[in-house]
Amino acid sequence: MAGGTDTTPPVFLVPALPEVGPAEFDGDEAHHAVTVRRLRAGERLALSDGRGGLADCVASAVHPGRRPTVEVTVERVRFVPAPALRVTVAQALAKGDRGELAVELATEAGVDAIVPWRAARSVARWDDGPRGAKALAKWRATAAAASKQARRAWVPEVRDPMSTKELTEAVANADLALVLDGAAPDRLTELALPDTGEVLLVVGPEGGVAPEERAAFAEAGARSVRLGPTVLRTSTAAAVTLGALGVLTDRWA
Repeated sequence: MAGGTDTTPPVFLVPALPEVGPAEFDGDEAHHAVTVRRLRAGERLALSDGRGGLADCVASAVHPGRRPTVEVTVERVRFVPAPALRVTVAQALAKGDRGELAVELATEAGVDAIVPWRAARSVARWDDGPRGAKALAKWRATAAAASKQARRAWVPEVRDPMSTKELTEAVANADLALVLDGAAPDRLTELALPDTGEVLLVVGPEGGVAPEERAAFAEAGARSVRLGPTVLRTSTAAAVTLGALGVLTDRWA
């Protein structure tokens, strides 16, 4: 990850990668390229299928209008493997736009999958009807947009919401499950972390993880850990932890 002036080619998502040679893309991504990014012929870009594939391209022609189209010359098609140690974040539903912010930041920090968690203390409530479906769609759209912003080859999967019971089962199946808890005696830096498999990171809502939830996760094998002396918001906790895991493991190697 880097800051400052962005000089890397923009990334656009496509259903499937083209082969080397002339190609084109249209739809929402072409509209974004033409209207928002102001892409011009001769500029470099990358196409991504969101599943590790990237096509390095040069724009050969840009056609604006009601149905924009971008013609490209594909120079190289490559595959970026997923990390050997995957991180799934179970993010408690948060009020306002904090949930979407959590998804955005975690995606930029490299999360591999996100599970919306219906925690006991979550102020936000997702039903199983249209409102819940709309909220889930926003999380998925946020993950896709943040992946493009971060120039990621992988778009993290945003799964269907889980209850605490369902999440407890996921905890039991993970190679390592961690529950963020500012009062935990163990620090993340003191744990022996696996080289491969899945780390399931549980992030509580604004009111924290309820005692009965913490007990259920512990019984299923989860470890409660803290990052440092400060208290993080639910919207930033996952991203900070992912940064720490990037340094403590080979995920950023």
